[in-house]
Order: sequence, then structure tokens, then C-alpha cells
Amino acid sequence: MHKRQLLILAILIIPIFIGIGWLTTLFSVFHKEEKNQPVKLYYADNISLSHQLAIDEFNRLYAGKIEVVPVNLPFSKFSTNERKELLARSLRSKSEKLDIFAVDLIWVPRFAKWSEPLDSYFSIDEKKRLLKDALKSCVFEGTLVAMPMYLDIGLLYYRRDIIRKLPDADAIEKRLQESMTWEEMAHLRERLGYMNKPFYLFPAKDYEGLICNYLELAVGNDPKFLQSNTIQVTLPASRNALQMMVNFVKDGTTPPEVTDFDEFRCNTYMLDHNAVFLRSWEDLVQNFRTAYRDTAKLKYIVKVPMPHFKGKPSSSIFGGWDFMISKSSTKKAAAIEFIKFYQRESTQRMIFERMGYLPAIQSVYEDTAFAKTHTDIFFYRTMLRHGFHRPALVDYTRVSDIISHFAHLAIKQQISVEQALARSDELIRSNEVLIK
Repeated sequence: MHKRQLLILAILIIPIFIGIGWLTTLFSVFHKEEKNQPVKLYYADNISLSHQLAIDEFNRLYAGKIEVVPVNLPFSKFSTNERKELLARSLRSKSEKLDIFAVDLIWVPRFAKWSEPLDSYFSIDEKKRLLKDALKSCVFEGTLVAMPMYLDIGLLYYRRDIIRKLPDADAIEKRLQESMTWEEMAHLRERLGYMNKPFYLFPAKDYEGLICNYLELAVGNDPKFLQSNTIQVTLPASRNALQMMVNFVKDGTTPPEVTDFDEFRCNTYMLDHNAVFLRSWEDLVQNFRTAYRDTAKLKYIVKVPMPHFKGKPSSSIFGGWDFMISKSSTKKAAAIEFIKFYQRESTQRMIFERMGYLPAIQSVYEDTAFAKTHTDIFFYRTMLRHGFHRPALVDYTRVSDIISHFAHLAIKQQISVEQALARSDELIRSNEVLIK
């Protein structure tokens, strides 16, 4: 009886042990496979062609270790405010689908509280490689919370084929390359017979692009306009800047359609209607090589510094994008690897060559061999010396939204310049958010 019980017990127990062994082996296999899977790094940005090329190259180099998964937030689908809100919502909820993300350099203060401090991840030498003006936007309250991807800077474009119709075209182009005064530019309108044609274009839609134009004119009027790191709309330079934009539309220098234009539509209108001058960013020609139907016109587009006021320097605003890492991400080491890859000289050269984005590292500008085949680099190096940043404010977006709203109404001549600035000042001081 005893032997029979032992036999029955063995028959029952042995399959259990076999099962446990099989499950253990299976778990071990799965665990091993899981360990061999690359870290999936979720990266949110407007994924342009150059972004995707960089991502593909990174994934190739880090195959089996790290895989960057792009989360595309295209400008064509999401407005600036929508994009900011999507990022903020994901960061608040500590989403696992957001590890690293790109921000307009003016957004850094707003997102700092949700982002990983980065000082300990980058050596002093790694920071010294970066342009000071690029790194400046990445520091908030003394802490490095972002790292630069690339820079933008405001530029004036002109149609060379139109200017060449004047007998003194050589002298005019030389002045343009040095930066001519606003008065000199206005004088060319009559000489070219453009009194009833679009002459100078700037985006005047109710959005951040309008603020860039406004600040360039305000700082051009008064180089100390932003020295307090605030936008004081009651100062004379502020009034002069807005009045100037209003006058451009009022006297026909600029067509009224610009009040509906962002940069892309403004650039398109300039080419469609053969306007002479345009305020835009440095990637205009590269973007329009594939986006514009009559690419023959692009060979006549020349970039120069913005005009200046007599006795004062030309002023151009910095744009650009920075990387930030979610504080709740569990893949910070992988995110750091991706940022360092993006800041390699080879990657920075590639995005400059492919899309015209300005490198954020000094060595590209100092490479004489590269400069011989990319002569624009000398021009941009000079331009960057005269750029300025927008105020680094946590509530910059709120202030910007208020000013752009009322400035837009003034340019449409629905309210006066005085009313626009007074209402802007009142709302900014109230700490209220403008509901558009």
C-alpha cells in the first residue's frame, strides 16, 4: 500500500516539476529576448526630411541597442499652441510615449519644471563646443535644462533680377549686403515702379511670427529695448515698431493680405507676385526647392541682413529649436546618446546642407575646408554676432499672444496703435490669459 501511494504521488508530482521547468525555460528565453531588444526612445517633433535622415542614421549606428521612434507633430497639422498643449499634457501625465522632445527655444522656461536637469550629463568641453547664443536659451534659473538642436535667424530676402533693372544695381546690392537703411529701401520702391505692386512682405497673422517682426523693429529703434528681459509695450520703441508695420500696409508698401499670412504663405506670395523684399528665415530656399512650382525663380532670391535705422545697427531675432528630456522618462541615458549624436559635427553639417538649419556647434563655422564649399557659412557667422533673443519668461507665450492679437488688429486698422498697446499693457499687467 505504501509503495502504491508513493508511485501515485510520483505520477502526480513529476509532470508538475516538468511543467515548472518548462515555464522556467520559457520565461528565461523570453527574458533573454526582451533583454536583447533595443531601447525604444520616443521622440516628439515636427519630423522633417532632415530629422528623419538623422533618426535613420542614429538607428543604423545604434542597431540592437537604441531605436528612436519618431512622434510626428507636423506644423501643417498642429498650430504652435496646439503643439505646446500636447507636449504639456503628455508631460503632466508622465506618458511613457514621450522621452525626448523638441521645443522652440522660447518655450524652455515653460517646460523646465517637467524636464531633466542636464548639467551632469555633459562635460565642460562638450558645452564649450556649442555656440554661446545657442546655449543661452537652454539655461533656466541657472540650470541647464535643454540642449540646442539648431538655430534660426531673421533675414531680409530680395529679388536680384528685379534690382538688376536699375542702372546702379551693383551699388544697391553692395548696400544690401552691408544692410541698408529702411529709408533707402523705401526709396527703391518708387525707382522700381512698385507704387501699386507688392514691395515688402512680412507675416502679420496673429501668431509668434508677427512678434518676431515687431521685436526686430523695436530693438532696431532702441537696442536696449529688451535689456530688462521684459517687453514693455508702452516705450516709444514699441509704438514706433507697431506704427511702422501699420504704415507699411496703409501706404501700400505691403499688401493687406499679409494679415492672414504665416511665413510659408508670405514666402509663396512673394514668389507668386514678384515682390521685391521679404522678411523670413534662413531655410526659405531649401524648403521651396520641392514646395514651389516655379523653382527657376529661386536662383534670383538673395539673403542679406535686415535693414537698419540710421545710426543704429541691424537687428535680427534668434529662432531655433532645443532638445529637452522628460523628467519621468526611464530612458534618459538613451536620450542623452541621441542628443550627443545630433550635436556631432557630421550631423550638424548634414542638417545645414539638407535643410539650411544653422549649426549649433562652433567647429562647423571655423572649418575652412567646409566653408570653401559652403560659402554661406561666412555670412551666417557674421549674422549670428548681431542676433538677439526674445525674453526668457515662464509666461512668455501669454505675453506674446496678447501683443500679437492687438498688434494684428492694429495692422488690419480695426483699432489704433495707441489702443492696441494700451489694451496689451492692461491685459499683461492683469495676469489674465487672452482667450482668442
